[in-house]
Amino acid sequence: MSFISGLKCRECGREFPAEPLNVCDFCFGPLEVVYDYATISEVISHDRISSGPLSIWRYQDLLPASGEDPVDIMAGFTPLMKARNLGKRLGLNNLYIKNDSVNPSFSFKDRVVSVASTKAVEFGFDTLACASTGNLACSVAAHSARAGVRSYVFIPWDLETGKIVGAAVYGPTLVSVEGTYDEVNRLCSELADNYPWAFVNINMRPYYAEGSKTLGYEVAEQLDWRLPDHVVIPSASGAMFTKIWKGFNELACLGLLDGVEASSFGPDQNTVHHPAVTTRMHMAQAEGCSPIVSAWANGQAHVLPVRPNTIAKSLAIGNPADGIYAIRVLNESGGTATAVPEPEVVEGIKLLAETEGIFTETAGGVTVSALKSLAESGAIQPDELAVVYITGNGLKTLEAVDSVVNPLSIKPTMRSFEGALNERIGVGG
Repeated sequence: MSFISGLKCRECGREFPAEPLNVCDFCFGPLEVVYDYATISEVISHDRISSGPLSIWRYQDLLPASGEDPVDIMAGFTPLMKARNLGKRLGLNNLYIKNDSVNPSFSFKDRVVSVASTKAVEFGFDTLACASTGNLACSVAAHSARAGVRSYVFIPWDLETGKIVGAAVYGPTLVSVEGTYDEVNRLCSELADNYPWAFVNINMRPYYAEGSKTLGYEVAEQLDWRLPDHVVIPSASGAMFTKIWKGFNELACLGLLDGVEASSFGPDQNTVHHPAVTTRMHMAQAEGCSPIVSAWANGQAHVLPVRPNTIAKSLAIGNPADGIYAIRVLNESGGTATAVPEPEVVEGIKLLAETEGIFTETAGGVTVSALKSLAESGAIQPDELAVVYITGNGLKTLEAVDSVVNPLSIKPTMRSFEGALNERIGVGG
């Protein structure tokens, strides 16, 4: 069963039924899911969670769709590994990597799409759709195949080949749009008003976004129900950033964190906050598309849209829907926001691969480079526990790092090999 009681506008507070809606018809503010936390508190426990599946659906009590028969390709419960080598390089003794690049379609988007597609099936939709910078297209196509429904995925024309193939292989109707992601999204918003489809990040967005909370739940559970001192998170729309924070606070308020007493959620179900949550939330964006970082750095409450020009295409959202809420989380948590220079994106990819054996996409390069900057500035102290979120797989953005391919070219003889090897390492030079 699902413990949701409806939807609520994040701006004016008006309440709506739990339907495929995403915008308030009074003030045009975004809608968010409201839960019956009182009832949840009566049933949820560590034992109940641990007895669930090794996927996001172990947390079904805190998700807005039924976990009885979810559209599930086993997203979630991805590794949290101690990054000893990277930590040593950066002077951090308690650094962990949350590796979401190993999800079934190779990004964290499997979490949000599993929730959205499950809810869409509950509503009776027979078609899933999305506007995507790449990873979402792959996940929507995969979950549509699993659910046995049709799918339409809309992408910018200049997407990386790995993401195009990674979506097309599942058999969706793939639509390449001559424009930026923001233009694709505007088109899909119009289509959502005219086609009876479940657009996961438009009319299904309130439910879809809640899937990102599981990134917070899992880290807490994998740390024996403790929270880290710092988390470093890549951001495009800002939704994942805000939902991880929400997830941390839900766990605290429900008394699921070790040594933290439960507390009342109060009348406003959408602003759950517990004083024991002291995790500092650090945002990472690429310099070529960093509207949230710019707004935060300038002390602005609102985000000014930009036209993306970045190698990190999965973060290339110039008009972030959750930007203002992400800024609130930055301020509330005492966090920071970093714009990573474009040349450092690939350096971050290489640094993670060479130290921990994890090949991440460009978004991960942004995150690792931001982590490096935070460590060098002292924002993260050596003995503090920090978690860096790696959200996508490097096989999707091979173009970004093709310069690393530089093999020794030899004839099939020992002499040829040794000559080439000596030349490479400079012996006899």
